[in-house]
Amino acid sequence: MSATGSAFDRTMMARAVELAARGRGAVEPNPYVGCVIVREGHIVGEGAHAGYGGKHAEVVALERAGAAARGATAYVTLEPCHHRGKRPPCDVELIKAGVRRVVVACRDRNPAAGGGIRALRDAGRGVETLAHAPARQLVVPFFAHLDGDRPFVVAKWAMTADGRIATGTGDSKYVTGEAARRRVHRERARCDAILVGSGTVLADDPDLRARGVRSRMRARIVLDRRLRTPVDATVVRTSDRVETWIVTRHDAPATRVRRLEAAGVRVIGLRGRVGVPAMLRRLRREGIGRLLVEGGSDVHGAFFDAKAVDRVQVHIAPRILGGADGLGPIGGTGPAAMAGALPLVGVVTRRAGSDVVLEGEPATTGWGVRAGLP
Repeated sequence: MSATGSAFDRTMMARAVELAARGRGAVEPNPYVGCVIVREGHIVGEGAHAGYGGKHAEVVALERAGAAARGATAYVTLEPCHHRGKRPPCDVELIKAGVRRVVVACRDRNPAAGGGIRALRDAGRGVETLAHAPARQLVVPFFAHLDGDRPFVVAKWAMTADGRIATGTGDSKYVTGEAARRRVHRERARCDAILVGSGTVLADDPDLRARGVRSRMRARIVLDRRLRTPVDATVVRTSDRVETWIVTRHDAPATRVRRLEAAGVRVIGLRGRVGVPAMLRRLRREGIGRLLVEGGSDVHGAFFDAKAVDRVQVHIAPRILGGADGLGPIGGTGPAAMAGALPLVGVVTRRAGSDVVLEGEPATTGWGVRAGLP
């Protein structure tokens, strides 16, 4: 069968992707994985990896299928694992259950990559790969966590229908409605850290924590080359609840550094002009695997100029501000002609109350493109 698969195969894989997405915010840094087991055209078992350290998707689906798994087809968003970790290898479990055929959307990239497919084929099981963009989008952050030299970067901003992120007076709070803001908190919760610039801290005094959801956020990061963050800023006053890191120059004024550190903030000094690539390499060494950037136009522009954005999330409110030139979401250099605009691929749109959320991957930047993923 070709890599495109039949219409039925694609429908079943779409269901596996839907199941896999349920693990967002609970399984990281493990991958989101879903599995659907089908026999004679009917789903007999399905499952997802629901929590870090918990049962893998294949095992959950097999348990629900029971004896009906014998002779069935398993649709899995990621190659069944071959290595022994917290759980037994999933390829072994599929073989023991008597599954006849396995359809895989993405090959693994860990040290045992390909082992699951080889083991299944050696046991006489049919294994087919199915090119499936939504499944790929789910697994890219995990691949970046495995072997990337920087975090997986999500650039998020909210803007009005005419592309404004603030009023002429600098007011940028609550561009979108409550439903979209709840979605932002869920996205924050599944990131290791959130980053803004010092301009956002000075203008809005944000909290930046994930509220109303279980969160694995480790740190709030302020990019502050001139160390302007005030000691009474909310991110400083609440650093005993979620860590606050300030990234600045290594030669920042010592008195300001001491005041912030005394308030509980971690100050990270970098040599040079504190460019985005050097900062991201440092954050990766600090264990940050997924970074949400919620900065203003200057910060977003710096990330796009550095080709360091893997995914874009745009929250669009049905409002018109008008005027306020120069208050768009992205600064930086940008192309001289419209033909040089950066396309987004794999674009999906969703409703969030009265707002629209657009999400996609930059076509010529980002980790997934550099890695040449299928």
